[in-house]
Amino acid sequence: MQHGQSDHTEGTVARMIEEQTAKMPSDLFLWAALGSICGSLCLQLCNKQHESLFVGQWAPTFLILGLYNKLVKVAGSDHASQQGGR
Repeated sequence: MQHGQSDHTEGTVARMIEEQTAKMPSDLFLWAALGSICGSLCLQLCNKQHESLFVGQWAPTFLILGLYNKLVKVAGSDHASQQGGR
């Protein structure tokens, strides 16, 4: 086994999801997070506290998804299977 390779590989579903999300621009997730923050603020100003909290909690999820997307683009998730398929 070469340096950096692992005997653990990603499943088919994870690989398919990563292939699709890697096509999305990374800033899409940032804009989605900012949109949820603005939406939450608007709902708060309209005295809809419950809805405001619900929408406001989307921001961290979008940011984590954006981070995952960036990691997949930069490092890939399964170099062992990509190199083995060549």
